[in-house]
Amino acid sequence: MRRKPLSTLLFAVAVFLVFAFQLSRKALFYGGDLPFPSSSALLTSHSANSVAHYALHEAAFPENLAHRTRHVSSILDPIPTVSSLLLPDWEVLLISSIDAPLSSPNSLRGLLCVFQNNDTSPAKFSGSLEFNSPSMFKCLMPESVRRLRPYFQPMLTNSPEEVFSSPMPELIRWTFFAYEALETDDDVVLFVKGVNHRQGSNRPPTDLKCVFGDGDKAVRTAVTCSVQEVFRCRHPNLTVQEDHHKKFKITLEIQDGKGRSVLVPSVAYYSPRRRITGGETEAKSTICACTMVYNVGKFLKEWVMYYSKIGVEKFILYDNGSDDEITAVVKELNKEGYNIEIVFWIWPKTQEAGFSHSVEYSKRSCKWMLFMDVDEFIFSPSWLNSLNPSKEMLKSLLPAEKNRVGMVTIMCNDYGPSDRISNPAEGVTQGYNCRRRVEERHKSIVLLEAVDESLLNVIHHFQLRTEFRSRQMRTEAAVVNHYKYQAWPEFRLKFRRRVSAYVLDWTNSGNPTSKDRAPGLGNSAVEPPEWPRKFCEVRDDRLRLLTQRWFGLQTAEGYRMTWQ
Repeated sequence: MRRKPLSTLLFAVAVFLVFAFQLSRKALFYGGDLPFPSSSALLTSHSANSVAHYALHEAAFPENLAHRTRHVSSILDPIPTVSSLLLPDWEVLLISSIDAPLSSPNSLRGLLCVFQNNDTSPAKFSGSLEFNSPSMFKCLMPESVRRLRPYFQPMLTNSPEEVFSSPMPELIRWTFFAYEALETDDDVVLFVKGVNHRQGSNRPPTDLKCVFGDGDKAVRTAVTCSVQEVFRCRHPNLTVQEDHHKKFKITLEIQDGKGRSVLVPSVAYYSPRRRITGGETEAKSTICACTMVYNVGKFLKEWVMYYSKIGVEKFILYDNGSDDEITAVVKELNKEGYNIEIVFWIWPKTQEAGFSHSVEYSKRSCKWMLFMDVDEFIFSPSWLNSLNPSKEMLKSLLPAEKNRVGMVTIMCNDYGPSDRISNPAEGVTQGYNCRRRVEERHKSIVLLEAVDESLLNVIHHFQLRTEFRSRQMRTEAAVVNHYKYQAWPEFRLKFRRRVSAYVLDWTNSGNPTSKDRAPGLGNSAVEPPEWPRKFCEVRDDRLRLLTQRWFGLQTAEGYRMTWQ
């Protein structure tokens, strides 16, 4: 009976030592910080001088935390992962420290994600970040892992023998994280999701700080603007010369005025040498075109060739994680003389933020920016008698500079499937010729220098500086042919993935009145009765006949369009 208290005491001491050992290992990995909370627990009771640092460190795997494997001598080490992100549809995005030049589908085949229960799934190379150079990989979270809590970052490896080992950080949730930064001459533009939750309801800049670097050496600067997912920060005061050749993790610190604060998880970096300067600019194009794309490679040639012939000089594509042939198509078009640039923008549901980014990113190379999707074509009835397209056509729609018009908006005609049951090989302008009667929405051509410093936009138009105004064109002068409701196999893909900001998944009943939804379609990706004849109220062949005249060719294989 006397031994029982002693054995109990020894057991308690052992439990404490095990707990302390595990806590010390976790603290070592996180640099002494605690795991980050869910977005629902955004602000916790930290003192003013005790901030939980949730931005992951760049050196993710210290030497004394090497992973355990079954056959160390015959297996390559796990690929270091800087951080990872849980995306919609149970996709996991891993940001690796592998140099971008080595990151190619051929050299990195056969990679696996090893999850916390040692279940695995294939890892696919997804590209490299435009400004940070790390390589990106995607893998699907197995069903067996989805039931576990919390979710830990998987290991990226080339061996099925690899065993998951801890400590590993929790997965960052895509609904709350800092994902991109862009340096200008005057400030730093930081993009953060989950801080300003509702449109038109923004957290005051005084509640926020931008944080450059980690730990005690982190530098904080003021936030001057907080709108949507865009935050403008003062440049840090770098006094050491070597600092100008480094890059720093950058994130946002949120304060509630009661001494409580939190740092947002981050995959964004700041590098002083990347700052946009006058000496790095190219000749400025009068009109550029910007769009966000996802698996639109087979539609791209028609869109680029059409707009290039009527006046667009440069195309900037924000690629939202495509896995089709779009890169090969762009390379082919570049060889033919078209000026096309791809910005790797993998972040989910960030179309507005991407367009905000494009304003600052393109300001030194473009004067006016056309914001159109690849299924949207500007058309003016005044062009109907033109035998050939002219690069002055779009410029003729722009106002004189003295009018102080900073944005021209153009209404859309939405086209239906037009009796098509498959994608028309000759192109959308040829394949669809029946539309709805009433114009919907509008798209815009924007003078970049006229955009408000907040970069506020609602995809179709931007907030302008006070000295500028917008002008809407009459439909008699110009319209946008929007080939929105295409043949069912093409339209059905929109249930799987939307790059726009308002409908994440059409199988979800959220936001039922959004114009991103097809009227009367509901939430099921099942072809509605008589889909080929839906949305057909007016037969309109004007652009079809015009593009036949401009781009039609008689070949040995028959009549074809230039982009076929």
